[in-house]
Amino acid sequence: MLLDIIAIVAGFSLLVWGADRFVIGASGIASNLGLPPMIIGLTIVGFGTSAPEILVSGMAAYQDNSGLAIGNALGSNIANIGLILGVTALIAPLNVRSETLRREYPILLAVCLGTLLLMLDGNLGRSDGLVLLVGLVAMLFAMVRISMRSLASDPITAEILDELPGEMTTGKAVFSFCVGLALLLFSSRILVWGAVNIATTFGVSDLIIGLTIVALGTSLPELAASIASAVKNEHDIAIGNIIGSNMYNLLAVLAVPGLIAPGPFDPLVLSRDMTMMIGLTLALFVISYGFGGAGRINRFEGLLLVLAFLAYQGVLFMHTDDAPVSAPTAYQQTTEQHPT
Repeated sequence: MLLDIIAIVAGFSLLVWGADRFVIGASGIASNLGLPPMIIGLTIVGFGTSAPEILVSGMAAYQDNSGLAIGNALGSNIANIGLILGVTALIAPLNVRSETLRREYPILLAVCLGTLLLMLDGNLGRSDGLVLLVGLVAMLFAMVRISMRSLASDPITAEILDELPGEMTTGKAVFSFCVGLALLLFSSRILVWGAVNIATTFGVSDLIIGLTIVALGTSLPELAASIASAVKNEHDIAIGNIIGSNMYNLLAVLAVPGLIAPGPFDPLVLSRDMTMMIGLTLALFVISYGFGGAGRINRFEGLLLVLAFLAYQGVLFMHTDDAPVSAPTAYQQTTEQHPT
């Protein structure tokens, strides 16, 4: 048990640091290739903050723990809005001034509803995974078009430019990118190993582990980025991190178990987890869109988001015995004593 806990803590720590190295390296490479800063910020940086979820879900699906992979994707989205955005608003109420972000809200809602339609049959297959990947490409295209049509005075433009890493040589950028990717691969492996072992020990389903421990841990980059942005009065970046990450989680992260380990999933995913995710997404629209004026998420609304997240965690706790734990795969059995 001690080794499992150490693996989880070390995995989370290395995931966060590795994702940061990965983003810095990828951004440096893209900048040296001449890509516009706005595109780098909306695509590469957004992908980098979701890299932990993508790698963890891929490793879990490879080890035949698709429940953990699905739980990681949906749980991260729930944590992003309920916990991270809620805590950020408690620290510093958020003003939504960017027209770019206001145009991204409908895209996020469309992605949520489209994902729901794909999963209504209770099965996440390879065709669903492919559709999600196509949706990812379409989303990136839409984001780029939005950024190109945004006015130079749009607040998010200056905020993104301020957040991008400084100039660096291509050699250093490639080195940082490779180190970050290697750390992401290694840390995701030991994290999944520790999480699955704990689930097996306590008789908890891998879905619940994905929705709780793993989802919270892989959301750490978004938590750090949003709080730091809010403290620096970069409110549009703080909210943009959440919107972008949630779209990546559904289109990129959720596609992984469909492509690698297709099959049926726990019915509670639809009735409990998807319902909660879409409900929080709609709540985000209502409290921050700013009908007829600038949007704002105040401290009271932030508190409501946090309370909703805590209530959801309580529901998960009551369902810990509802689904059996997946039997250890041959891969897990061979790594029972040695995670790497």
